[in-house]
Amino acid sequence: MVKQGKKYRNAIEEVGQDFYSPEDAISLAKKISNRNFDEAVELHILTSADPKHSDQQVRGFAELPHGTGKQVRVLVFAEGDVANDAKESGADIIADQDIIKKIESGWSEFDVSIATPDQMSKIGRLGRYLGRKGLMPNPKTGTVVQGKDISKAINASKKGRLEIKMDKTSIIHLRFGIVSFSEEQLQDNLKSIMTTLVSSKPEGVKGKFLKKATLATTMGPGIKIDITGLENMVANN
Repeated sequence: MVKQGKKYRNAIEEVGQDFYSPEDAISLAKKISNRNFDEAVELHILTSADPKHSDQQVRGFAELPHGTGKQVRVLVFAEGDVANDAKESGADIIADQDIIKKIESGWSEFDVSIATPDQMSKIGRLGRYLGRKGLMPNPKTGTVVQGKDISKAINASKKGRLEIKMDKTSIIHLRFGIVSFSEEQLQDNLKSIMTTLVSSKPEGVKGKFLKKATLATTMGPGIKIDITGLENMVANN
C-alpha cells in the first residue's frame, strides 16, 4: 500500500466528502495545491454512455479560451506556399522526408499533427505509427484542413483545442488549465468544456448523461462536484 505524504493527507482532510459547486471546487483546488511546480487542473466525468455501443460514443472538441497551460508542439504536413504559411503561423515542425522517416522509427515529439488533403495519400502509411497515439491527422478531429485554413487550425491547436472522448470505463478525463490560472480563467475553460460536452450527448443515451464528476490537481485529492452545478454552467453561459 502506498503511503500518503503529510501534504496529501492534509489536503484530503480539508476537502472532506462534501460536494462542491464548480466555482468552489476550483477555488479549493487552488487553495490546497502545495507542490513546488505548477500543477495541472483536471476534470474527470463518469457518464452513463456505454462505449461498447457505436451510438453511444462521445467525441467532441472544446476551444479553451485560455488554453491548457501546456505548450503545444504542432507538426504540419504540407508543401509549397501552404508550408510557408504554416511556418509563419507558428507551426513548430514542417514535415519532410527526414521527419517522416523519424516517425517511422518511433519518433513522436509533438502534440498535434495537421495535414492538407493532398498530403493524406502520401502519409497514409504513418497511420500505423501515429494512429495508436492519437496523432494521425483526421478530418473528424479537424486536423485535415484546406490550405487556406491552415493558419486557423494551427492557432486553434496552439491556443488549446481540447479533444473530448470517453475511455473504456465510460469516463472522460480532461486537463483544462493549471493552478496558476486565475479562478475566472479556469471557470471560462470549464464552461467551454461543459457546453461542448452537453451538446455531445450521444443519441443512444437515454436519461441522465452525466453521473459523477471530480476535479483534481496533478497530485491533489479528488474534489467532488455537484453535477447540477456543472450543467447550470451551460444554462447560465
